[in-house]
Amino acid sequence: MLKRPRRMRKTKGIRSLVRETKLDIDDFVYPLFVVNGEEVKEEIKTLPDCYHMSIDILLQELAEVVELGIKAVLLFGIPNYKDEIGSSAWQDDGIVQRAVREIKNKFPDLVIITDICLCAYTSHGHCGVLHETGSDLASIKKTVDNDKTLEKLSYIALSHARAGADIVAPSDMMDGRVRTIRETLDESGFQDTAIMSYGAKYSSAFYGPFRDAADSAPQFGNRSSYQMDYANSDEALREIKLDVEEGADIVMVKPALSYLDIIKQTEEIVDIPVAAYSVSGEYAMVKQAARAGLCDEKMMMVEIMTSIKRAGADIIITYFAKDMARYLNNKDI
Repeated sequence: MLKRPRRMRKTKGIRSLVRETKLDIDDFVYPLFVVNGEEVKEEIKTLPDCYHMSIDILLQELAEVVELGIKAVLLFGIPNYKDEIGSSAWQDDGIVQRAVREIKNKFPDLVIITDICLCAYTSHGHCGVLHETGSDLASIKKTVDNDKTLEKLSYIALSHARAGADIVAPSDMMDGRVRTIRETLDESGFQDTAIMSYGAKYSSAFYGPFRDAADSAPQFGNRSSYQMDYANSDEALREIKLDVEEGADIVMVKPALSYLDIIKQTEEIVDIPVAAYSVSGEYAMVKQAARAGLCDEKMMMVEIMTSIKRAGADIIITYFAKDMARYLNNKDI
């Protein structure tokens, strides 16, 4: 007898009824870039429809975010000044710290996740404190000092927790940062502040628009000595297991689309939520392709988000979060 699996694809209603992977607004986290000043809303040229926003404008944006049903945001701050150690990252009156307090005051139920890293705050653009080796100008080499960076990361995490962040998300890929942050938070009375670790953050070509948005491109070299080699999967799983052992409450794979296999493998080995960051380059490529008439933006967006969830992600961080919410709410996009 001829097998007829097409029966289950015959109509839209049947397809919806038997769909294996279903997206929900609760799956999505919306990344946002906050800057100093007032009444600032400047489109990020390499991230169409995304903006640098001052806190007052950010609060207006969040009113729409909440109305759409999005439950969580990920905050990135662009400071007024930078120095060699990124000291503005942990100031109590820093841009992220002030934004968190304002958001919690107006939207107490919105989940605030804050990025924990130094790259946007250091004058050299690297994710940690630098260490110089060599005895003369010809042989001096600057590298990121892992252990000195841990102390600074713990300062940032603690300052964000004090401001009211629900979840802190270390994205630096320093060894031991989850343990150091967890110990610092616990010792300071913030046992309930969760950690979402960038467990497997690859040294990727997909970050270009973000580095433009955060003004965080390294001024020399690259980040391949601390971000992961994109050829490796076993190493990613070792990194993720270490973060879980050190106290991570959520582990993230970044980027998402080229690393669906890593998301799947991660989901199989951990018993905590798995997040995936659909990064700036993934988003910008869809936007540019749609503007060139090469694709249907909505269809491609939904297909990509579905693939990420199908791979095993419980949480999807994406610049498409508002568009996905509109789609899922059956509103015009």
